[in-house]
Amino acid sequence: MTEFPLWAPPAPVSLPVKGLSERAAVNRIFCVGRNYLAHAAEMGHKVEKEGDRPFYFTKSPQALVDSGATIPYPPETRNCHHEMELVVVIGAPGFRVAPERAHELIYGYACGLDLTRRDLQLAAREKGRPWDLGKDFENAAVVSEIVPMPGVLLERGWIKLLVNGAIKQKSDLGNLIWSVREIVADLSLFYHLAPGDLIFTGTPDGVGPVKPGDKLEGKIEGVGTIALTIGPAEA
Repeated sequence: MTEFPLWAPPAPVSLPVKGLSERAAVNRIFCVGRNYLAHAAEMGHKVEKEGDRPFYFTKSPQALVDSGATIPYPPETRNCHHEMELVVVIGAPGFRVAPERAHELIYGYACGLDLTRRDLQLAAREKGRPWDLGKDFENAAVVSEIVPMPGVLLERGWIKLLVNGAIKQKSDLGNLIWSVREIVADLSLFYHLAPGDLIFTGTPDGVGPVKPGDKLEGKIEGVGTIALTIGPAEA
C-alpha cells in the first residue's frame, strides 16, 4: 500500500491594512453579480430591483493576489476581462442582520479587480452550468490594501479603471442597484458572515479584455488605488 507523506498546512491568505504592520486574514470571497444597471445592460440583461434580489458567486481565497502584482495571462481563455469593484471587508460576525444594523459588521473597504474568463463564463451560462471556470481561478481576485472604516457605509464616490492610462470604466458608488447596506443584510440571510469575509459589490459598465503587457490602475474615491500588470501566458 502506497503511503503519502503529511504536509504542512498552507499559510493563511491575508491582505495588508493601511496604517498597520499586521496583515488581515481573509476568510471567504463573495461577489455580487450585475449590480450596476449599465453593466447588466452591456451583458444583455435587464435588472428590476423591485421584486428581485441580489445574486452571488464565490471565489476561492487562493484566487487572491495583492495589488501591484504581475500575473500571467490566465490559462484556457482568449477573452479575459477586467471588472473594477468596491470590496467590503467584514470585521464582526453576523447572521440574519437587519439592514439598519448592517454597518455594524463593516471593518473597512478595499479596491478589487474581479478578473473573468469571459468566454468560459458565457459558454457555461448558455448551457445553464455554474460559472466557476469563468470566475474562480488563480489570480482572479486582486485586492488592494484594506482601509479601516469601522461602521462606515459608503454610498457615494467615483470608481474608475484605467488600462494603459486610458479610462475604461467610470461610475459612482451611488449607482449600485443594491447598496452596501442591502448587500450585507441580504447575504447574511444565507451565511453566517465572519471577520475576514470579503464582498465584491459589483462592477460598472465598460468591462473589456486585457492582454499581456497591459497595466491596470483602478481608483475609488475615499478608498485608494489598485494596480495590476498582465504578464505573458505560462508556457
